[in-house]
Amino acid sequence: MAFPQPRPQAPQLPQHLLRTIDCQQGAVRAVRFNVDGNYLLSCGSDKSLKLWSVSQGTLLKTYSGHGYEVLDADGSYDNSQICSCSSDKTVILWDVATGQVNRKLRGHAGKVNCVQFNEEATVILSGSLDGTVRCWDTRSKRYEPIQILDEARDSVSSLKVAQHELLTGSVDGRVRRYDLRMGQLHVDFISSPITCVCFSQDGQCTLSSSLDSAVRLLDKSTGEMLGEYTGHKMKGYKLDCCLSSKDTHVLSCSEDGHVYCWDLVEGSLSLKLPVGKAVVQSLSFHPLETLLLTAMERHVQVWGAEPEETEDCAMAT
Repeated sequence: MAFPQPRPQAPQLPQHLLRTIDCQQGAVRAVRFNVDGNYLLSCGSDKSLKLWSVSQGTLLKTYSGHGYEVLDADGSYDNSQICSCSSDKTVILWDVATGQVNRKLRGHAGKVNCVQFNEEATVILSGSLDGTVRCWDTRSKRYEPIQILDEARDSVSSLKVAQHELLTGSVDGRVRRYDLRMGQLHVDFISSPITCVCFSQDGQCTLSSSLDSAVRLLDKSTGEMLGEYTGHKMKGYKLDCCLSSKDTHVLSCSEDGHVYCWDLVEGSLSLKLPVGKAVVQSLSFHPLETLLLTAMERHVQVWGAEPEETEDCAMAT
Protein backbone atom coordinates (compact mmCIF):
# COMPACT_ATOMS: atom_id res chain seq x y z
CA MET A 1 0.00 0.00 0.00
CA ALA A 2 1.46 3.35 -1.05
CA PHE A 3 1.14 6.26 1.29
CA PRO A 4 0.16 9.58 -0.27
CA GLN A 5 3.02 11.98 -0.83
CA PRO A 6 3.23 14.76 1.77
CA ARG A 7 1.85 18.03 0.47
CA PRO A 8 4.52 20.51 -0.52
CA GLN A 9 4.76 23.09 2.23
CA ALA A 10 3.57 26.56 1.40
CA PRO A 11 6.41 29.07 1.54
CA GLN A 12 6.60 30.59 4.98
CA LEU A 13 6.20 34.31 5.42
CA PRO A 14 7.92 36.62 7.93
CA GLN A 15 4.87 37.31 10.09
CA HIS A 16 6.30 37.07 13.62
CA LEU A 17 7.94 40.12 15.19
CA LEU A 18 11.29 38.96 16.58
CA ARG A 19 12.61 42.28 17.85
CA THR A 20 12.29 46.03 17.57
CA ILE A 21 15.38 48.22 17.51
CA ASP A 22 15.21 51.83 18.65
CA CYS A 23 17.82 53.27 16.30
CA GLN A 24 18.00 56.67 18.03
CA GLN A 25 18.98 58.47 14.82
CA GLY A 26 15.83 60.43 14.03
CA ALA A 27 13.58 58.97 11.36
CA VAL A 28 15.06 55.89 9.69
CA ARG A 29 15.10 56.66 5.97
CA ALA A 30 16.27 53.22 4.79
CA VAL A 31 17.09 49.82 6.26
CA ARG A 32 19.27 47.27 4.45
CA PHE A 33 20.57 43.76 5.10
CA ASN A 34 24.26 43.24 4.37
CA VAL A 35 25.35 40.63 1.81
CA ASP A 36 24.99 37.58 4.10
CA GLY A 37 22.08 38.89 6.17
CA ASN A 38 23.89 38.81 9.53
CA TYR A 39 24.00 42.59 9.85
CA LEU A 40 21.76 45.50 8.99
CA LEU A 41 22.40 49.12 8.08
CA SER A 42 20.06 51.90 9.19
CA CYS A 43 20.15 55.32 7.53
CA GLY A 44 19.13 58.17 9.80
CA SER A 45 17.66 61.62 9.36
CA ASP A 46 20.20 62.75 12.01
CA LYS A 47 23.04 62.39 9.41
CA SER A 48 24.28 59.06 10.87
CA LEU A 49 24.60 55.57 9.45
CA LYS A 50 24.51 52.66 11.89
CA LEU A 51 25.54 48.99 11.70
CA TRP A 52 23.61 46.48 13.83
CA SER A 53 23.65 42.77 14.60
CA VAL A 54 20.41 41.27 13.27
CA SER A 55 20.28 38.37 15.74
CA GLN A 56 21.08 40.44 18.85
CA GLY A 57 19.71 43.83 17.85
CA THR A 58 22.89 45.42 19.20
CA LEU A 59 24.66 48.47 17.79
CA LEU A 60 28.10 47.62 16.40
CA LYS A 61 29.23 50.90 14.84
CA THR A 62 28.09 54.44 14.03
CA TYR A 63 29.38 56.17 10.91
CA SER A 64 29.35 59.98 11.03
CA GLY A 65 30.44 62.18 8.14
CA HIS A 66 27.39 63.17 6.12
CA GLY A 67 26.17 66.77 6.39
CA TYR A 68 22.48 65.97 6.06
CA GLU A 69 20.14 62.99 6.34
CA VAL A 70 21.37 59.63 5.01
CA LEU A 71 19.02 58.18 2.37
CA ASP A 72 20.52 54.82 1.33
CA ALA A 73 23.46 52.49 1.98
CA ASP A 74 24.99 49.23 0.74
CA GLY A 75 27.59 46.83 2.10
CA SER A 76 30.36 45.30 -0.03
CA TYR A 77 30.52 41.56 -0.82
CA ASP A 78 33.33 41.01 1.73
CA ASN A 79 31.80 43.22 4.47
CA SER A 80 34.89 45.44 4.53
CA GLN A 81 33.30 48.56 3.05
CA ILE A 82 30.01 50.45 3.07
CA CYS A 83 28.79 53.09 0.65
CA SER A 84 26.11 55.59 1.62
CA CYS A 85 24.40 58.60 0.09
CA SER A 86 22.73 61.67 1.48
CA SER A 87 20.68 64.79 0.94
CA ASP A 88 24.04 66.61 1.23
CA LYS A 89 24.66 65.59 -2.45
CA THR A 90 27.60 63.32 -1.54
CA VAL A 91 28.41 59.61 -1.62
CA ILE A 92 30.72 58.28 1.09
CA LEU A 93 32.85 55.11 0.99
CA TRP A 94 33.45 53.89 4.55
CA ASP A 95 35.87 51.46 6.14
CA VAL A 96 33.59 49.13 8.14
CA ALA A 97 36.09 48.23 10.88
CA THR A 98 37.49 51.69 11.66
CA GLY A 99 34.43 53.77 10.85
CA GLN A 100 36.65 56.13 8.87
CA VAL A 101 35.66 57.92 5.65
CA ASN A 102 37.77 56.42 2.84
CA ARG A 103 36.34 58.65 0.11
CA LYS A 104 33.79 61.43 -0.05
CA LEU A 105 32.51 61.65 -3.64
CA ARG A 106 31.07 64.96 -4.83
CA GLY A 107 29.57 65.71 -8.21
CA HIS A 108 25.80 65.30 -7.98
CA ALA A 109 23.86 68.57 -8.25
CA GLY A 110 21.04 67.43 -5.95
CA LYS A 111 20.35 65.02 -3.11
CA VAL A 112 21.49 61.44 -3.76
CA ASN A 113 18.55 59.04 -3.38
CA CYS A 114 20.09 55.61 -3.94
CA VAL A 115 23.48 53.91 -3.94
CA GLN A 116 24.87 50.43 -4.56
CA PHE A 117 28.16 48.60 -5.10
CA ASN A 118 28.69 46.43 -8.15
CA GLU A 119 29.34 42.77 -7.37
CA GLU A 120 33.10 43.13 -6.88
CA ALA A 121 32.77 46.48 -5.01
CA THR A 122 35.07 48.08 -7.59
CA VAL A 123 32.37 50.56 -8.64
CA ILE A 124 29.78 52.54 -6.68
CA LEU A 125 26.65 53.60 -8.57
CA SER A 126 24.57 56.50 -7.27
CA GLY A 127 21.25 57.97 -8.45
CA SER A 128 20.22 61.53 -7.72
CA LEU A 129 17.56 64.20 -7.82
CA ASP A 130 19.69 65.76 -10.58
CA GLY A 131 18.49 63.00 -12.97
CA THR A 132 21.86 61.26 -13.31
CA VAL A 133 23.43 57.99 -12.30
CA ARG A 134 27.15 58.37 -11.56
CA CYS A 135 29.63 55.50 -11.53
CA TRP A 136 32.62 55.89 -9.21
CA ASP A 137 35.79 53.78 -9.22
CA THR A 138 36.45 52.74 -5.60
CA ARG A 139 40.14 52.00 -6.25
CA SER A 140 41.09 55.13 -8.19
CA LYS A 141 42.50 58.24 -6.55
CA ARG A 142 40.50 60.34 -9.02
CA TYR A 143 37.42 61.98 -7.59
CA GLU A 144 35.50 62.31 -10.86
CA PRO A 145 32.97 59.64 -11.86
CA ILE A 146 34.13 57.18 -14.53
CA GLN A 147 30.73 57.39 -16.22
CA ILE A 148 27.59 59.55 -16.03
CA LEU A 149 24.23 58.21 -17.25
CA ASP A 150 21.90 61.16 -17.86
CA GLU A 151 18.96 59.62 -19.75
CA ALA A 152 16.41 60.24 -16.96
CA ARG A 153 14.27 63.36 -17.38
CA ASP A 154 13.64 63.68 -13.65
CA SER A 155 14.99 62.44 -10.31
CA VAL A 156 16.49 58.93 -10.21
CA SER A 157 14.72 57.41 -7.22
CA SER A 158 16.07 53.85 -7.19
CA LEU A 159 18.76 51.67 -8.74
CA LYS A 160 19.91 48.05 -8.61
CA VAL A 161 22.99 46.36 -10.10
CA ALA A 162 23.13 42.68 -11.09
CA GLN A 163 26.22 41.41 -12.89
CA HIS A 164 26.52 43.52 -16.06
CA GLU A 165 23.06 45.08 -15.80
CA LEU A 166 21.86 48.26 -14.13
CA LEU A 167 18.18 48.90 -13.39
CA THR A 168 16.98 52.42 -12.58
CA GLY A 169 13.63 53.94 -11.69
CA SER A 170 12.83 57.61 -12.15
CA VAL A 171 10.16 60.13 -11.27
CA ASP A 172 9.75 60.52 -15.05
CA GLY A 173 7.77 57.23 -14.92
CA ARG A 174 10.36 55.10 -16.68
CA VAL A 175 12.21 51.95 -15.70
CA ARG A 176 15.54 51.86 -17.53
CA ARG A 177 17.72 48.77 -17.88
CA TYR A 178 21.29 49.32 -19.02
CA ASP A 179 23.29 46.43 -20.41
CA LEU A 180 26.69 47.81 -19.42
CA ARG A 181 28.58 45.14 -21.37
CA MET A 182 26.73 45.67 -24.65
CA GLY A 183 26.16 49.40 -24.19
CA GLN A 184 22.41 49.00 -24.68
CA LEU A 185 19.48 50.74 -22.99
CA HIS A 186 15.96 49.27 -22.61
CA VAL A 187 13.13 51.53 -21.41
CA ASP A 188 9.73 50.56 -19.99
CA PHE A 189 7.17 53.33 -19.52
CA ILE A 190 5.02 52.99 -16.40
CA SER A 191 3.44 56.50 -16.52
CA SER A 192 3.49 57.08 -12.75
CA PRO A 193 6.61 58.22 -10.82
CA ILE A 194 8.73 55.18 -9.89
CA THR A 195 9.72 54.84 -6.22
CA CYS A 196 11.67 51.56 -6.23
CA VAL A 197 13.01 48.96 -8.70
CA CYS A 198 14.60 45.53 -8.31
CA PHE A 199 15.54 42.42 -10.24
CA SER A 200 14.02 39.04 -9.46
CA GLN A 201 16.46 36.54 -7.94
CA ASP A 202 16.46 34.47 -11.15
CA GLY A 203 17.29 37.59 -13.18
CA GLN A 204 14.35 37.10 -15.58
CA CYS A 205 12.02 39.83 -14.30
CA THR A 206 12.00 43.38 -12.97
CA LEU A 207 9.81 44.69 -10.18
CA SER A 208 8.84 48.35 -9.83
CA SER A 209 6.61 50.31 -7.47
CA SER A 210 5.08 53.65 -8.33
CA LEU A 211 2.98 56.47 -6.90
CA ASP A 212 -0.25 55.12 -8.43
CA SER A 213 -0.22 52.58 -5.55
CA ALA A 214 0.76 49.66 -7.77
CA VAL A 215 3.69 47.25 -7.97
CA ARG A 216 4.38 45.73 -11.38
CA LEU A 217 6.32 42.65 -12.44
CA LEU A 218 7.71 42.86 -15.97
CA ASP A 219 9.42 40.28 -18.16
CA LYS A 220 12.96 41.62 -18.48
CA SER A 221 13.51 40.72 -22.11
CA THR A 222 10.09 41.57 -23.60
CA GLY A 223 8.78 44.25 -21.22
CA GLU A 224 5.49 42.31 -20.96
CA MET A 225 3.63 42.86 -17.68
CA LEU A 226 3.43 39.55 -15.83
CA GLY A 227 1.71 40.78 -12.69
CA GLU A 228 0.21 43.85 -11.05
CA TYR A 229 -0.13 44.03 -7.27
CA THR A 230 -2.45 46.55 -5.58
CA GLY A 231 -4.24 47.26 -2.31
CA HIS A 232 -1.51 49.17 -0.53
CA LYS A 233 -1.21 52.97 -0.39
CA MET A 234 1.70 54.75 -2.06
CA LYS A 235 0.74 58.26 -3.11
CA GLY A 236 3.30 60.69 -1.76
CA TYR A 237 6.26 58.83 -0.29
CA LYS A 238 9.28 57.11 -1.83
CA LEU A 239 8.75 53.62 -0.42
CA ASP A 240 10.46 50.28 -1.06
CA CYS A 241 9.27 47.10 -2.75
CA CYS A 242 11.14 43.79 -3.03
CA LEU A 243 10.84 40.09 -3.78
CA SER A 244 11.23 37.32 -1.22
CA SER A 245 14.52 35.42 -1.30
CA LYS A 246 13.01 32.61 -3.39
CA ASP A 247 10.91 34.82 -5.72
CA THR A 248 7.66 33.40 -4.32
CA HIS A 249 6.24 36.67 -3.02
CA VAL A 250 6.17 40.38 -3.81
CA LEU A 251 6.41 42.78 -0.85
CA SER A 252 5.76 46.50 -0.58
CA CYS A 253 5.77 49.20 2.07
CA SER A 254 2.58 51.17 2.50
CA GLU A 255 1.53 54.54 3.87
CA ASP A 256 -1.18 52.84 5.97
CA GLY A 257 1.30 51.26 8.42
CA HIS A 258 1.39 47.78 6.84
CA VAL A 259 3.67 45.71 4.64
CA TYR A 260 1.69 44.02 1.87
CA CYS A 261 2.83 40.62 0.68
CA TRP A 262 1.35 39.08 -2.47
CA ASP A 263 1.73 35.67 -4.05
CA LEU A 264 3.90 36.37 -7.12
CA VAL A 265 2.11 33.99 -9.48
CA GLU A 266 -1.50 34.35 -8.34
CA GLY A 267 -1.33 38.05 -7.47
CA SER A 268 -3.46 37.44 -4.37
CA LEU A 269 -2.66 39.08 -1.03
CA SER A 270 -0.96 36.49 1.19
CA LEU A 271 -0.17 38.68 4.19
CA LYS A 272 -0.91 42.18 5.41
CA LEU A 273 1.68 42.73 8.11
CA PRO A 274 0.70 45.36 10.72
CA VAL A 275 3.92 47.26 11.49
CA GLY A 276 2.47 50.32 13.22
CA LYS A 277 0.40 53.46 12.84
CA ALA A 278 2.76 55.51 10.65
CA VAL A 279 4.21 55.11 7.15
CA VAL A 280 6.38 52.01 6.62
CA GLN A 281 9.36 53.84 5.15
CA SER A 282 11.64 51.00 4.06
CA LEU A 283 12.03 47.22 3.95
CA SER A 284 14.69 44.64 3.16
CA PHE A 285 14.35 40.87 2.67
CA HIS A 286 17.09 38.50 3.89
CA PRO A 287 19.19 37.12 0.99
CA LEU A 288 18.60 33.49 2.00
CA GLU A 289 16.23 33.10 4.95
CA THR A 290 12.64 34.12 5.68
CA LEU A 291 13.56 37.30 7.54
CA LEU A 292 12.27 40.80 6.85
CA LEU A 293 13.40 44.21 8.06
CA THR A 294 10.99 47.14 8.22
CA ALA A 295 11.56 50.77 9.20
CA MET A 296 8.97 53.07 10.73
CA GLU A 297 9.81 56.43 12.28
CA ARG A 298 12.81 55.85 14.61
CA HIS A 299 12.46 52.05 14.83
CA VAL A 300 13.55 49.04 12.81
CA GLN A 301 11.59 45.79 13.16
CA VAL A 302 12.96 42.30 12.49
CA TRP A 303 10.31 39.76 11.36
CA GLY A 304 10.69 35.98 11.02
CA ALA A 305 8.67 32.96 9.91
CA GLU A 306 8.73 31.44 13.40
CA PRO A 307 8.65 33.09 16.81
CA GLU A 308 12.08 32.88 18.42
CA GLU A 309 12.51 30.57 21.40
CA THR A 310 13.27 32.54 24.51
CA GLU A 311 16.02 31.41 26.86
CA ASP A 312 13.43 30.21 29.36
CA CYS A 313 11.66 28.04 26.80
CA ALA A 314 14.94 26.58 25.59
CA MET A 315 15.97 25.70 29.13
CA ALA A 316 12.60 24.20 29.97
CA THR A 317 12.65 21.83 26.98
